[in-house]
Amino acid sequence: MLLSKMKEGQTGIIVHVGGNNGALRRRVLEMGLTKGTKIYVEKYAPLRDPLELIIKGYHISLRVEEAADIIVDKL
Repeated sequence: MLLSKMKEGQTGIIVHVGGNNGALRRRVLEMGLTKGTKIYVEKYAPLRDPLELIIKGYHISLRVEEAADIIVDKL
């Protein structure tokens, strides 16, 4: 399932980080979004963009467009 399709309050494990843009993929990996990482969808902004995630104990925000390049398994 795509990270951008997860609902608030759901937890998952990152399976694959894709992306055609090398710089964007590198930035996402540097933020800790790596394969095998547990991820929790905290909330979406009022217009559903961006979404707030909790990864390794800290909060990050991603655009829905960026989250669509990340594949997760729901827990």
